[in-house]
Amino acid sequence: MEKYIVDGEFKNTRIDTYLIEVLELSRNKIQKLIKTDKILVNNNSVKNSYVLKENDVITVENIEEEDFTVGPEKMELDIVYEDDDIIIINKENGMVVHPAFGNEKGTLVNGLLYHFDQLSDINGDLRPGIVHRIDAYTTGILVVAKNNEAHESLAKQLSEKTVLRKYYALVWGVINNDTGTIDAPIGRDPRDRKKQAVTSINSKKAITNFRVIKRFKDATLVEASLETGRTHQIRVHFSYINHPVVNDPVYSRRKKIDDSGQCLHAKILGFNHPITNKYMEFDSELPNTFLEILKKFDDNIELS
Repeated sequence: MEKYIVDGEFKNTRIDTYLIEVLELSRNKIQKLIKTDKILVNNNSVKNSYVLKENDVITVENIEEEDFTVGPEKMELDIVYEDDDIIIINKENGMVVHPAFGNEKGTLVNGLLYHFDQLSDINGDLRPGIVHRIDAYTTGILVVAKNNEAHESLAKQLSEKTVLRKYYALVWGVINNDTGTIDAPIGRDPRDRKKQAVTSINSKKAITNFRVIKRFKDATLVEASLETGRTHQIRVHFSYINHPVVNDPVYSRRKKIDDSGQCLHAKILGFNHPITNKYMEFDSELPNTFLEILKKFDDNIELS
């Protein structure tokens, strides 16, 4: 059983619209699950048109477990930090965070189950320990919860926007301003439901702040800080201002340089430890896949 608590940003949103984004399933599938009471709100049956209220508790039956189960897999993980409550992982390029249909094996979750005996179970058997995600071809730092107390605290910090999240992104074109803010709502692309887009239709507030680190002839290296955490937010926002992330196969129309995915790296993550409340901050180096593409723009690049 998975549980989701609705925060203020999603109040007045239809439940099926909300769950399409959260569960990454089709509207038709979501509506069937609601109709058969596999999805409840505050332990009550609802209709597809139910409008969410802040602090509604949505429970979802473990529908995927009927088709596959998740097991441990021996794999190397870059474990940056570990204590009794949390794990900090530097995720490699190409690794999916948690299993789903079509990606049942080889995910970060499979590796976590091999390395650790205890992980939080708030998000069900398919997402043990997973508090937040980054895309498969986005590299970098993320935090994993070993127990439910830690998970709830970290999820609350994310909801209250007190977590520091800074990404490095290489984007096409030269950005003239040294700093900037992209404030544009993001939702499902009305023309392609598999993508996100800046849109006024069923969208949520999304804010990305950035500063320029280095300019090249045809590209700019930026540090992007998230105020919100929408799906593909950085990739969508920079595409929206006509500076798509270099090598992005989905949101950029420019030719790919290679098959390593978008030049986007979750570099810095800062938060209060869920138990001790002590502030912690973690930093990670750019991966080789990112650096190899950077060198195509400046072979002598040095980052301070």
